[in-house]
Amino acid sequence: MQKLILNHHPLLLLPQRAIYIETLQALLVSDVHLGKAETFQSYGVAVASQVNQASLTRLADLCQTYQPQSLWILGDLFHSFAAREEGVRQSWLDFLDLTQVTAHLVMGNHDRPLAASLDQFRLICHREGVMVDNLWFSHEPQAEVKGPSLCGHSHPCLRLGGRGDRLRLPCFHWQPAHNRLTLPAFGEFTGGYNIRLEVGEVAYVVAEDTVVEFRSEEHMSELQSPCNLVCRLLLEK
Repeated sequence: MQKLILNHHPLLLLPQRAIYIETLQALLVSDVHLGKAETFQSYGVAVASQVNQASLTRLADLCQTYQPQSLWILGDLFHSFAAREEGVRQSWLDFLDLTQVTAHLVMGNHDRPLAASLDQFRLICHREGVMVDNLWFSHEPQAEVKGPSLCGHSHPCLRLGGRGDRLRLPCFHWQPAHNRLTLPAFGEFTGGYNIRLEVGEVAYVVAEDTVVEFRSEEHMSELQSPCNLVCRLLLEK
């Protein structure tokens, strides 16, 4: 894991693509996209529904490890109206019964069409971003926010390597010019957006069970061959 301190809050950036903030006793994730498999199935695409349970099992394991009082989902807990299917809904309620965590949802663009149905999911819903002890939680990145902000939405990934084989890995994207940290997508069945690191920016790259820091100057370096990258990732495990 890696640690980043924002407004005196130590943030643990976890390889499970989540953040734990001990000072708030809060676990943060973004872009779980429950019901995405069912959405694809409705169009005749064969995708196993087990991806929902795989995401929730990882989330339950994190709750077991860190024992948070609150779980904050920074948008897109659900993917579409298919999330209202009984199997998806019951899986989420079973997760809440198991962990006994208080779940907050900062509604994302995929959640907002479901606003009228969300009361059945035992969530504390926030239609807009919310300030929590001088940290701003939102789904989409927002300008002119006082203090550090944490968001999701873009599913950031970093592409590493030279002209040959490349690695494309999810990452936490820190942009000091905007005082913003963007979380990677938590869900098992999500895409990703390739970011380009600007001067001073940092990508905390998730590589299996470790998180590795890459700064903008390293990302641009010709030394970042796939061989060198693999060696670095192994050394930092």
